[in-house]
Amino acid sequence: MTTTVPPAERADAGPPSLRPSGLAPRRRIINRVAQVLITLALVVAVVPLAWVTIAVLARGFQILSWQFLTEDIPNSYRRHGPGMAPAIVGTFLITGMAALMAVPLGVFGTMADVMTGVPSIVMGLFIYTVVVVVTGEKTGFAGSLALACLMLPIVIRSSEEILRLVPDDLRQASLALGARQWRTILTVVLPAAISGITSGALLAIARAAGETAPLVATIGITFAVNPNLFSGQNTALPAQIFRNASQPFEGAQERAWGAALTLVVIVFVFTVLARVVVSRFAIKER
Repeated sequence: MTTTVPPAERADAGPPSLRPSGLAPRRRIINRVAQVLITLALVVAVVPLAWVTIAVLARGFQILSWQFLTEDIPNSYRRHGPGMAPAIVGTFLITGMAALMAVPLGVFGTMADVMTGVPSIVMGLFIYTVVVVVTGEKTGFAGSLALACLMLPIVIRSSEEILRLVPDDLRQASLALGARQWRTILTVVLPAAISGITSGALLAIARAAGETAPLVATIGITFAVNPNLFSGQNTALPAQIFRNASQPFEGAQERAWGAALTLVVIVFVFTVLARVVVSRFAIKER
């Protein structure tokens, strides 16, 4: 009659030198030290992030209100009071236009490795030289071009990796049924990878929404809502955070904290929506 060995006994059935209790004292000490160092590294990384988050929440809630979200920006940094509607509208318009340009190109584009290492300020100066200097006007569309160039390598790399994860069996089955290569890609490969592509696209949008340097050089500044991206200067939350935070006046610094909290909330909402969309697609795929 065969006797079944309990799992706990099987786990300890190996050589004594491989059991946790059989480790040499020196190796146990090194293991403990490594665990302590890893924990300390985690604390060092989390503490600044938590401190910044708490500071933004505490200072931002002091000024955040309905008037702050809907009124125009004061045309003097000395003035107190709310008003960040033009920057909020500009952020949505400029980032949305950048996404419309970058996401389709990123799915089918190349040269991602070359563009990944380009600093954001360099991209902003490039668009400034190519677009703003040529047209003679800073516009929201110029800012969208700069952000699209920053988003492009992220979308390309994430899409490439996700498309590689699609099983070859799906491609071969589609081709075996007589479908052409382009139809296989559009109807089989892309739908199977749509959840990962969506995650990569929204990750790129989240990065672009917080970029400051390219916008400072390309969009100019305005104190009222400008829905036209192709004519007139515009503004966005990162640019307003930079300009107001660099002023010595209390009213400007209050608006900077409020704008920072607004930007954090916008990125958080889009992240949650992204997870909802990805989960929906994942359910359909299963």
